[in-house]
Amino acid sequence: MSIIEKTAGTTDRRLSTAQKASVVQELRGLLGTRNVLSTPYDLTLYEYDASIERGKPDIVVLPSSTEEVAAIVRLAARYQIPVVPRGAGTGLSGGAVPIQGGIVISFARMNRILEIDIPNLRAVVQPGLVNLHLSNALLPQGFYYVPDPSSQRSCTLGGNVGENAGGPHTLLYGVTTNHVTGLEIVTAEGEVIEVGGMTCDTPGYDLTGLLIGSEGTLCIVTKIIVRIVPVPESVKTMIAVFNTMDDASNTVSEIIASGVIPAALEMMDHMILQAVEADTHAGYPMDAAAVLLIEAEGLKESVTEQVEQIVAISKKHHARLIRIAANETERQLLWAGRKNAFGAVGRISPEFYVQDGVVPRTKLPYVLRRIQEICDRYDLKVGNVFHAGDGNLHPLILFDSQKPGEVERVRQAGHEILAVCAEVGGSITGEHGVGLEKQAEMALIFSDVDLHVMQQVRAAWNPNELFNPGKLFPLPGRCADIRHLSSYESKQTSRKG
Repeated sequence: MSIIEKTAGTTDRRLSTAQKASVVQELRGLLGTRNVLSTPYDLTLYEYDASIERGKPDIVVLPSSTEEVAAIVRLAARYQIPVVPRGAGTGLSGGAVPIQGGIVISFARMNRILEIDIPNLRAVVQPGLVNLHLSNALLPQGFYYVPDPSSQRSCTLGGNVGENAGGPHTLLYGVTTNHVTGLEIVTAEGEVIEVGGMTCDTPGYDLTGLLIGSEGTLCIVTKIIVRIVPVPESVKTMIAVFNTMDDASNTVSEIIASGVIPAALEMMDHMILQAVEADTHAGYPMDAAAVLLIEAEGLKESVTEQVEQIVAISKKHHARLIRIAANETERQLLWAGRKNAFGAVGRISPEFYVQDGVVPRTKLPYVLRRIQEICDRYDLKVGNVFHAGDGNLHPLILFDSQKPGEVERVRQAGHEILAVCAEVGGSITGEHGVGLEKQAEMALIFSDVDLHVMQQVRAAWNPNELFNPGKLFPLPGRCADIRHLSSYESKQTSRKG
């Protein structure tokens, strides 16, 4: 078996036909017939997310309240059935894929805004609420919710909490964990508890921080308390166009080093620009090697000063064109191009595999070259669109799963890319999570002791591993394998150099 083949999911806890019939009957008694799905056709719709992983559930349920979720979990605990929470299925690491079967809890019907508290800058929402819907509800009152993943129009806040999602504007404001102050959760025993709250800090352990980013392996989130912020007084969005990726990358490093922290600092390469422009017609140059999409926001005077500094630094690094959006329509169009980038790649490839490594900004030129070298070696095309300001790379490796051996080559290339990120002092994920995709690669950045301590935390919260089993951690024995392979690859690269 290849080192980067699936490292989890070997335990199959799927129900027998008789067991399934009994569980379905009980669930229908709890939720009603229409809220329990069990036919092969219905289940097929829940066997995947936006990753390339697959795993079919035994049953899918659609609860409408916290009490129903708790009852489902208690039933699952009694039968020892795995439980996997699911939002919109936009995750990119297989986090919502039920690799061991069991019950998928879909939060599609728990999608309400429960409270908006403007004086205290808080909102209380259910986990199935679409991210953008919260900001749309707040904008008439002059407020919004900051974390804005590229899938903002479809991803849910519960999924964002599970993966600690980011987005373009988290360069300045931080990721999901910086904007959630409290959670209501269901434990593995089916108890409902609250952690954190409406205030900025609460005594005791920061359980809210622990649970955010735990990918559904510690609890099921049923309510979320988030920070909301005022819409900034002034916003300026611009693009800087470059003839080389190195010039664009060096511009990013110097902008941050100068003390200017834009609200967003994104990069797209030549391949992505061509796909985006054909799809969105946002006004991006199709012949550029790279474009930076930069946004400054805040007080009017401060924004003006920031823009001047950014323009000067961009020119210093040979930007051939700098264009500031003339109005809100043009600004929104530029952002539409960036946020539609993943979808636009569908114009040039039937499938793509997106990675999510993080590197120090100063290493961007080196790592981008290594990514291209790796994909060339595997005879794969790659495009780059990413959060350049915080070094969060998203190389999109194009492939066609109908071609024999291509999926395996894509997985191997993805592993080598993450190994490079770890080699330069980065991370294997910035916002997409570990899920099924990066389990083996956890050994690239964590020691055996580190991983053991994390597993002890999981055991305390989820002792029977019924919550989202087979995720996050490598199988026993795989850590040494992955470290050996990465060391070998590093030596081979050095010899070639």
